[in-house]
Amino acid sequence: MIVGVDEAGRGPVIGPLVVAGVAVESDVPLRHLNVRDSKKLSPERREALAPEIEKVSTYELVVIPAERIDVMRSEMSLNDFEAKLFAEVIDKLRPETAYVDAADVDEIEFKRCVRKELAFDVEIVSQHNADELFPVVSAASILAKVCRDREMRLIEDEIGLHIGSGYASDTDTIAFLETWIRQHGSLPPHTRASWDTARRLLAGSRNHKLDEFGGGIP
Repeated sequence: MIVGVDEAGRGPVIGPLVVAGVAVESDVPLRHLNVRDSKKLSPERREALAPEIEKVSTYELVVIPAERIDVMRSEMSLNDFEAKLFAEVIDKLRPETAYVDAADVDEIEFKRCVRKELAFDVEIVSQHNADELFPVVSAASILAKVCRDREMRLIEDEIGLHIGSGYASDTDTIAFLETWIRQHGSLPPHTRASWDTARRLLAGSRNHKLDEFGGGIP
């Protein structure tokens, strides 16, 4: 059996990190579905493909909320954290070979980090852009992205405001954060407080209030 592992939501300031693993005896059914890197598919196409992938595979999804990401980042690097999560998924699926989309700039180092977390023998193929090279990783990429998109919609429903994609490059997300911080004086739920974007916006708001009350630096 082979497994593909990938993530969605490594970089955003709002929302969870999702790691997905897809296990199949052969990737032929996935090739027939014409799976591709999730970033190259429309949301509608990803949503349509996800249940088809689930039908022809065994899969695992791990959803890591923002609060846990903040805690883990105080203990280890994001790359090491991802390696642990990838290993967790591989351990649940127990393949002979696991294809992983390397999170580290050094593919071999990422492979080593994943392997040291595993207590059973498995061949690990660690490559950059694995979601473009191996259909089984493309399938994992799609499931991870669909899961994260759904989680983001749940967060939006909970908060009751449009929050955008959660990425710092999204002007809707930044506008939401600025408005929330201005109104509440704190970060909104599901925000990664350890992210530079969150810290900068929060500090900027506090400095602005100091200036308003004459407490800023002249």
